[in-house]
This record gives sequence, structure tokens and C-alpha cells, in this order.
Amino acid sequence: MKKHRAVFLDRDGTINEEVGYLEDLAKLKIIPAAFEAVRLINDAKMKAVVITNQAGVARGLFSEDFVKTANNFLHAEFLKESALIDAFYYCPHHPTEGIGSYRRECDCRKPAAGMLLQAAREMDIDLTQSYIIGDRYNDMEAGKKAGVKCVLVKTGFGQSVLQDDGPDQLTAYNQPDFIAEDILEAVRWILKENK
Repeated sequence: MKKHRAVFLDRDGTINEEVGYLEDLAKLKIIPAAFEAVRLINDAKMKAVVITNQAGVARGLFSEDFVKTANNFLHAEFLKESALIDAFYYCPHHPTEGIGSYRRECDCRKPAAGMLLQAAREMDIDLTQSYIIGDRYNDMEAGKKAGVKCVLVKTGFGQSVLQDDGPDQLTAYNQPDFIAEDILEAVRWILKENK
């Protein structure tokens, strides 16, 4: 049985606008190009899988239930536009800040590759034939650790990380394979790579 190819998508700053900690659905604004991007992923018979750090849970800013509510909302909005996000994975932890069991080192928080590896196991994904799209070098590093190709988008934190004043810094371990204006250009590059 042939394994699936996937495009892993960061959430905040990649498919919806970066607003800091998204703790209210009223702040959730989907980047318009994301609908067509996910439709193209679907048409290419690849899995569209969201992987997102949600340290706001650890910090007590919102609950895991709210993260699930936001993800369910996104799933429904994409379906209205004939675009399917196959699965959502999130990390609620933070290594140095947070409450109770949420404050801990984990293998799921990007730049760790845990969410990609879990999705690969659960969804029968071939990581060597897969990609990640995100707006931070942390996304690129998680992708490199999992063995997928990496695309950095200039939306969200993307523009500021490219100018070296973003939340994380370029290293030898997080170089993107391609830099795109947005998720749609990223997906078009991926599809060209797969011809």
C-alpha cells in the first residue's frame, strides 16, 4: 500500500493572520489565498495537515477546548470553500512558562518534530515525499528534523524573520528550501516540484 504525501501547514501566520495569541474567534481572519492553496493540495491527492504550537494554553490565556473550537471553525470554513484540511495537531506546552503539566519540555513543540512524526504514524505519511509551510524558522527546523522539504512564507512572522528581527534566527539547521510570498505561492512551488 502506497503511503500518502502531505503538506504540513503552520496555522497562525500561514493560513490565518498572525494576531499574537488567538484567544477569540472574532480575531480569526483566514488569509484569502489559503482556500485555493488547500484546494490545490487536495487536487494533488496530498494530505493537508495543520501543525501548530499553542503555548497560550500553557500560559493560561485560553483552553485546549478553545484551540479545538478554533480548529473546528477553520475546518468548517475551508469546507465551505471546497477545501479539506485532513487533520489538526497542536502542542499546548511551553518549556519555561505555564501552569501545571503544560509547563514542560516536550517533543511536540516546534522546532521539535513530534507533531509531524505523530501525523506520519497516524496517517501513513511518507515524510520523504512531504513538505512543511510556515512563517518561522522553528517551522523549518521541525521540518528538517522530520525529513520534509521546507517553505517559508512572508506572511505572519515571515517577513520579520527574513529581516533578522523576528522571533527566531536563521541557523544551519533551519534553512528553507524555498521562500514564498504566501501559502498559495508555496503550494504552487510544491506542485511544480512534484511534476
